[in-house]
Amino acid sequence: MGASAGDIAPTDRVEAYRRRFDAFLADEVAPVEEALAGRGAGTPWQPAKDAQGRMHPEVWEARREVQRRAGAAGLYSPHMSAAVGGGGLGRVEMHHVEEHVYRASGLGLGLAALGWTEGAAPPIEHASGAVLEQYVRPLVEGRITAAFANTEPGVGTDVLAMTTHARRDGTDWILNGHKAWITNAHFADVLQVVAVTEPGAGTRSLSMFLVDGAAPGLRRGPDIPTMIDDGLTGELELTDVRVPAEHVVGEIGGGFALAMGWINWRRLCRGGMCAGWGAWLLDRSVRRARTRMSGGRPIAELQAVQHLLADMDADVYAARATSLVAQAELDALGPFAIPLHRDAPRLVSLVKVVNDEAFQRVADRAVQVHGATGLLRGSPEEKLFRIARNLRIPAGTVEIQHNAIARSLLRAAAGADPDAGAAA
Repeated sequence: MGASAGDIAPTDRVEAYRRRFDAFLADEVAPVEEALAGRGAGTPWQPAKDAQGRMHPEVWEARREVQRRAGAAGLYSPHMSAAVGGGGLGRVEMHHVEEHVYRASGLGLGLAALGWTEGAAPPIEHASGAVLEQYVRPLVEGRITAAFANTEPGVGTDVLAMTTHARRDGTDWILNGHKAWITNAHFADVLQVVAVTEPGAGTRSLSMFLVDGAAPGLRRGPDIPTMIDDGLTGELELTDVRVPAEHVVGEIGGGFALAMGWINWRRLCRGGMCAGWGAWLLDRSVRRARTRMSGGRPIAELQAVQHLLADMDADVYAARATSLVAQAELDALGPFAIPLHRDAPRLVSLVKVVNDEAFQRVADRAVQVHGATGLLRGSPEEKLFRIARNLRIPAGTVEIQHNAIARSLLRAAAGADPDAGAAA
């Protein structure tokens, strides 16, 4: 299945969003950033920490203020369906939106205006009844925040090996377990917890539950100081946490598909994120090359520097093209359908691995163009270099993406040629 230029062009809805977002940055975000500056709390991209190593409360509250304002303006959840209060945009449209938000915001508070890990994810739309009003709509509107609790201290990619479990108690479920490497663990108002409900049932062994952040038996563990150094990653312990039956997302046994839907959403967001940040780094590098003098002339006149800039441009362009074409195909297949189309995993993995690896090269060259200033702790180039290295692990390592792509190719070959399948 191919994608035409018309499939990947920005729609009128995208153009309208971009105009509204630019006005929002100037009118709503800028005053919050000005109020935060000079208060000893650090910056949005290099926040100070509290005594427990968590993001400084003033930086966290500034982010929350932007999220609430974006929700009120209808900008926070364009990726969610109109049925739950979102914008109903498809994945190609969201690529253009994400790219614009990241390029226009750089590392500022504008990034908080678009729902990410802390916001609503497409799989949560499988919740039903009163839970939609209690948790989903407030998430879509930026009034509360969430965390996706899947990974455990000893379990990452192999989700079927998790030990967090849930047992029935009347109409309720009782959850016990230990989650780690959880973004927004310290602050989330609601947790999307994946747990074993039927051991040994393979992909039907897991279920997803919505756990209130104030539930008895839930303990928020210490901060995990990652290389991003944002004070948002932590642990969660669940001890006899009681969850009503209506807090099950989807159906019992459907947790694996829902968890993969959440993870695939994060993988697909790499496209717009890396295109936007990559273009921002390239813009900064071009300006640096034109203004930095060496030997009485701009370093932009040096062929070695020109090649760095050209390589950055090539990586941004190629990764962006991959993202748009793959997501156009996914829009036709249903990017979060359950069951997922057999061709979708390869396309999702292509978006993630191509962008992860290209963006790391872009960030590395941006540091090189900036020289010593690119090495300064907390500079945009240094921060994005660390982020770029980090991106190659969460939501499935680049090695896992290569595995998924290869499996898809080999399966397709086996279907077309039984002898080739036997040989593989």
